[in-house]
Amino acid sequence: MNELKNLFDQMMSQSLEMAKSVNPALESFTPKDFEALWPTVPREMMEFAFGKTMNPEGLDSKTRLLLTLAGLTCQGAVAEPQIRLTVRHALEAGATKQEIAEAIGQMAMFAGIPAMTKAATLAQEVMAETKDEPK
Repeated sequence: MNELKNLFDQMMSQSLEMAKSVNPALESFTPKDFEALWPTVPREMMEFAFGKTMNPEGLDSKTRLLLTLAGLTCQGAVAEPQIRLTVRHALEAGATKQEIAEAIGQMAMFAGIPAMTKAATLAQEVMAETKDEPK
């Protein structure tokens, strides 16, 4: 196991050195910084593209985003940027903080407590940055 860890550490170190040689700014880059490049889509646009505008009898964009959040939680909450982005969009689509918490909490039975806890922590970070009232 120690040999594997040493090999992994060596690969990570080499990758970091290669990234720094290509672009020195990559030394301090984090995936969370990348999220700032993706704006939150306005509620009306989400409803048009993903909601009932194209499918009047279908799910609205808020429900679709809550389902997406549940699915991301079930994957083990490893897609951190996607979870944060989905929470931001769900809030924009009109989901309440309670609804987001319930969508994540419901997945404890399917994804396990660690995955649910990780997704809840990520969602809390996003919700702490937003207003209390949904749009």
